[in-house]
Amino acid sequence: MHDWGISMGYHDVAGRWREVSPGTLTAIRQAMGVPEVPAAGAGDDPDGGPAPPGTSAHDDPVVAFRPGRAPAEATAGGPWELHTEDGATISLDSGAGLPPDLPLGYHRLRRAGDGWERLLIVSPGRCHLPPDLRTWGWAAQLYATRSRESWGMGDLADLRRLARWSRRLGAGMCLVNPLHATVPDFPHASPYYPSSRCFRNPLYLRVEELPGASDTGDGAFDLAALAAEGRALNADRRIDRARVWKLKSTALEHLWRRFTAAGGDPAFDAFRAEQGEALTGFATHCALAERFASAWADWPEEYRRPDSPAVARFATEHEDRVGFHSWLQWLTESQLAAAGAGLDLMQDLAVGVDPGGADAWLWQDTMALGMRVGAPPDDFNTRGQDWSLPPFDPWRLRLDGYDPWIRTVRAGLRAAGGIRVDHVMGLFRLWWIPVGASAADGAYVRYRYEEMLDILALESHRAGAYVVGEDLGTVEDFVRHELHDRGVLSYRLLWFEPQRPPEFPVQALAAVTTHDLPTIAGMWTGADLAESRALGLEPYEEGARAIREKLSRWSGSPDDADPAEVVVNTHRLLAQAPSMILTATLDDAAVVEERPNVPGTVDERPNWSMALPVPLEELEESPVAAAIADALRRA
Repeated sequence: MHDWGISMGYHDVAGRWREVSPGTLTAIRQAMGVPEVPAAGAGDDPDGGPAPPGTSAHDDPVVAFRPGRAPAEATAGGPWELHTEDGATISLDSGAGLPPDLPLGYHRLRRAGDGWERLLIVSPGRCHLPPDLRTWGWAAQLYATRSRESWGMGDLADLRRLARWSRRLGAGMCLVNPLHATVPDFPHASPYYPSSRCFRNPLYLRVEELPGASDTGDGAFDLAALAAEGRALNADRRIDRARVWKLKSTALEHLWRRFTAAGGDPAFDAFRAEQGEALTGFATHCALAERFASAWADWPEEYRRPDSPAVARFATEHEDRVGFHSWLQWLTESQLAAAGAGLDLMQDLAVGVDPGGADAWLWQDTMALGMRVGAPPDDFNTRGQDWSLPPFDPWRLRLDGYDPWIRTVRAGLRAAGGIRVDHVMGLFRLWWIPVGASAADGAYVRYRYEEMLDILALESHRAGAYVVGEDLGTVEDFVRHELHDRGVLSYRLLWFEPQRPPEFPVQALAAVTTHDLPTIAGMWTGADLAESRALGLEPYEEGARAIREKLSRWSGSPDDADPAEVVVNTHRLLAQAPSMILTATLDDAAVVEERPNVPGTVDERPNWSMALPVPLEELEESPVAAAIADALRRA
């Protein structure tokens, strides 16, 4: 491995060693800004070269430790001023040692003379994990979970209804797809391709429940007509986000004018103050994206950096529009909190962000924008995967005191009883692909996982929320051990596990499938395999047949069984798992054959855009859903 954490090769799913091409290594080094490029080495040994910034004791920007266990080198090179998170300031001589009672949190050492700072992360080390955790819940694609009151897609009021139904069934949690914000006026279908992971998507707002919506005194605004037009979109299973946003934004802009004319709300002012510069930067990006209608890299040069004088002038001149987008975030947080009252909402944290979106604009100096994240080829994706997401540069992220990661985790835990970290192996290493290269022509780049997990544990502890790590795919042996020791639940799927559910681990979330994999009905009938063939994806047919055979044998379903019967039998089987959390997808409860997303496709099919075939009101009366709930509740 190169000193900058770039792996010279990797072991594929079959255990074979694969060398990384010299061209890929050079491209990654250049993306990291390595000042000198050493000759490409082989194998897994260091090849020398210049050390990354912040890796020697005297200039290390981050030191993480447990309470009362600060390393002596933390105060080397002083004297220092210690600025604690609660606002205290303490003078420290070089090597004098930190106070032994320094509490959990983020503290800063500021060096006398040059003002250079070091971040101190005092972390519990383990994520919050209730000792008696044993529950179940639905896994829902919220956009697809429409009620008869929805405007063409599921919303936060539908989530509140789903939570109430779940509680009646005896569920204790609900896993929901990422609700991250997308670029205004260009709502991307994939919830895993967000503009920002720190803020929410206002597409999910229930307009009729917003402040001022019940006021019918303004004859120029006909909310009832907009609502009728929105509900008419439910006639088509395919979700038209652009149309939904056009209707909702029309209503939202009118309600914003009513809100400001009435003098606003102190709660909104408090929200803006709490979120601070992060919210202002995000809202400014939203306003700029409306102005220039393109990715920020294509904006006029003076607007490409968030700290430029032109951006500051724009935010001042368009104060109302920046306020509008901030207001949308306040509304979304309020409705999300109401949806999660009385039930653990497990929010899903996407692995990355849209390179043209707000987070990439705000934190461009910490990202390798010439790279994309994905996965090497495996049995289920023989061409590999390119997720079109730029990675954080591990060294520039550390130099920034992990501020983007802290804000991202904290946002994911707002109004949440739990969080699912998508592709949790990315905290250890990520598959970097040079822009323009094939997904197979990448390399793994390692991160300081100890520090990133310490941050995750601290934020989990503060939120009182448990953490599930999506550890599917190629996982190094030590990763699951490390996550287990950190109190992170593993993610175990019936499709992949070689042992029957009674042998599943306890510290895990157990399920049958996910949004990227076949539904039970799709696997059972062969419809999923047929679709993959039609899409030209070269599916792993032998593996699919083996899973189907396992499903029949383990669930006790004869080959001619009705798919609905197989769905119920499979969840009775899953209920035998001793895992802390069991989940069932609403797609399986509705006996849907198509999966929400097929990796490797973009425009070939309506990924992330198919609603459930029945509204939530009918699903609540479904005997299949009731039987699934009965099986998992009894477990």
